Amino acid sequence: MYKSFEDFQTVAKQGFDAYVASANAFTKGFQTIATETADFTKKSFEDSVALTEKVIASKSLEKAVELQQAHVTKAYEGFMSQANKINQIYMEAAKDAYKPFEAQIEKVMPKAAAK
Repeated sequence: MYKSFEDFQTVAKQGFDAYVASANAFTKGFQTIATETADFTKKSFEDSVALTEKVIASKSLEKAVELQQAHVTKAYEGFMSQANKINQIYMEAAKDAYKPFEAQIEKVMPKAAAK
């Protein structure tokens, strides 16, 4: 399998380097997700405060209900958009985390198929 201890060390170092690169890619992805989530939460809170001010200032119950319905629709659409964005970021992070292992898998697969 390994011709020398140096071959084993080289393979082990490559595996560790791939693991570190993968962990860094995932960390970067999760940091991006955390930032996006914090920004979305802040915007949602600001929108809710603005809605509350408008509802309090409204002169009729019909206007207050209309404002709330518009806000709920906008909030739902914003949430769905944000969920899709988070999903895309997660998928990119997973792809980036897998890339460091691709070369090692390609090296192993032909050897496994030959046996």
